[in-house]
Amino acid sequence: MKLYTIDTGFFKLDGGAMFGVVPKVLWSRSNPSDNNNLCTWAMRSLLIEDEGKLILIDNGIGDKQDDKFLKHYYLHGNSDLNSSLKKVGFSTDDISDVFLSHLHFDHCGGSVKWNNDKTSFNMSFKNAKYWSNKNHWLHATNPNYREKASFLKENILPIEESGHLNFLQKGQKFNENFDVLYVDGHTESQMIPHIKYKDKTIVFAADLLPSTGHIPLAYVMGYDTRPLQTLEDRKQFYAKALAEDYYLFLEHDSVNEICTLQQTEKGARLGETFQFSELF
Repeated sequence: MKLYTIDTGFFKLDGGAMFGVVPKVLWSRSNPSDNNNLCTWAMRSLLIEDEGKLILIDNGIGDKQDDKFLKHYYLHGNSDLNSSLKKVGFSTDDISDVFLSHLHFDHCGGSVKWNNDKTSFNMSFKNAKYWSNKNHWLHATNPNYREKASFLKENILPIEESGHLNFLQKGQKFNENFDVLYVDGHTESQMIPHIKYKDKTIVFAADLLPSTGHIPLAYVMGYDTRPLQTLEDRKQFYAKALAEDYYLFLEHDSVNEICTLQQTEKGARLGETFQFSELF
């Protein structure tokens, strides 16, 4: 097995929305904002090469949305999905499986692309199985008003229509080295991959823990549909992460790729931070 970090670029979101009820004077210590109160966030995917398969976890915002949509998110950076795959010796055609932690546009937008004349959609990973779970799929395809703007039908419906959609069953491992935790605070049945690699457990934290700035228990995103459930999700997750020395792969942290936790008198706090290349 071999792991690769795949950078799909950076975007900006409102700092207040990203930290909910936490005052700016606190969250700005870890995530400074610009003059428009926007903070920079990564869209960092993880590629797993294992026994002849190439499994991509999440794939960023993609490039098929129009300028009216994209201008709200200030996409920037020198990397995108295709160039990052090429950098590690692969292309989209090589991907065997696309594992989607959840179906918000910044996690699955790269799944689907326009055809050449922009009259219909094609799968970005034409040879891949796409993985979600039934509960989350039903939630995303029949969205509530709060999440409707995050579940874009053009990112989601073509996966099923093309015959590429597969569902993982709750309690089922993806493979021998890849287990999944289901959490419901951010959205219904978000999937958090746990990967055994080189005697370590790497957790793809997705939106359970977007960045090191979100580690204090109450630092919950305003986007979370069930914030009290997020608190419970994190309590249980932090207990295991501390007990079993998890390494947390951070999808949205613009600086730190991986971190650990440490127990303090105030609860779980940031332990160490790493760039992927420092560990692997």
